[in-house]
Amino acid sequence: MIDKRPFDTLGHADHGWLNARHHFSFADYYDPSRMSWGALRVWNDDEIAGGAGFPPHPHQDMEIITYVRKGAITHQDSMGNKGRTGAGDVQVMSSGSGVRHAEYNLEPETTTLFQIWIMPRERGGQPSWGAKPFPKGDRSGKFVTLASGFADDSDALPIRADARVLGATLKAGESVTHQVGANRHAYLVPAAGTIEIDGERVNARDGAALAGGKTYSITAIEDAEIVLVDSE
Repeated sequence: MIDKRPFDTLGHADHGWLNARHHFSFADYYDPSRMSWGALRVWNDDEIAGGAGFPPHPHQDMEIITYVRKGAITHQDSMGNKGRTGAGDVQVMSSGSGVRHAEYNLEPETTTLFQIWIMPRERGGQPSWGAKPFPKGDRSGKFVTLASGFADDSDALPIRADARVLGATLKAGESVTHQVGANRHAYLVPAAGTIEIDGERVNARDGAALAGGKTYSITAIEDAEIVLVDSE
């Protein structure tokens, strides 16, 4: 029920300014057993050098969520949006029928982030972008919904997928549970700290694919920051 993916088994690309690990097949990294997990298509663990970043490039028909772990990222797109997202905060871009965007680390320090791509429930539509702060204290000892495709998650950033992106911070010894519905998929990564999922040890930046139809118990071995995607 738990497919653990240790950090040192992830795809790796070091471009100098960008040091990236890929939980799923991406760019030059291809593993047929790691193409996607339900609607979750990409989970990249990126380290971006200060003053560097991704120049303008296009996207279409993908929900792109950026979770900043350290530093900040500055976004600019062809819709006229521009914004800076700092550590612990989240931005989302629904690429819809097509958009160009750039993501730069304008800070002097290295920025680290998770970039998550989720396949939308339908193709096309007007592209959109948004960002929001999510204080880590509000997630203490519980999951908080950061981005969601469900209308009842009114405090979350909206995405166009039947999915939720959740975050939690746990003190050592604290536990939370997460129920993965039948025919759904969850993927969890500790941004920091070591945890156990039903007794299975998962270290910082490891991935864990969780099958549907089960409730999982997640316990922090040391203080931990957790990001989880629950999707079709």
